[in-house]
Amino acid sequence: MREEYDFSNAEKNPYARRLKKQITINIDSEAIDYFKSQASDSGIPYQTLINLYLVDCAKQKKQLKLAWN
Repeated sequence: MREEYDFSNAEKNPYARRLKKQITINIDSEAIDYFKSQASDSGIPYQTLINLYLVDCAKQKKQLKLAWN
């Protein structure tokens, strides 16, 4: 291993923005069941479907509208 490395010609990783971060989240069983059924229909893992949906919401800047009674 070298004592020092020269990074003056280094390029940024183009995929660094797309890295995923592992988190823990509580989701209702009904929502999980829905995505699992969608996963079995599409052949895409349910966690990937949830991620795709959330990314789509973020890209479209969807706003959640709640009305409390």
